[in-house]
Amino acid sequence: MTHELDALGLLCPLPVLKARKRLQGLASGEVLILHTDDPAAVVDVPHFCAEAGHDLEGHEEAGKAIIWTIRKG
Repeated sequence: MTHELDALGLLCPLPVLKARKRLQGLASGEVLILHTDDPAAVVDVPHFCAEAGHDLEGHEEAGKAIIWTIRKG
């Protein structure tokens, strides 16, 4: 199952904190699509995924936003 989280307009560390909270409620293997526009997210999101054991399946740029695909570990 895929879930979405809009973190547009939020600055570090809020996008990662909100992603962590949302992922806690998901079952292993479920996917979170995270929308960010904080420049720090390019470092924060991959680091968070690596530390928390989630799979960062990819990201794409959409204008000033970055759309992340995270699979819960």
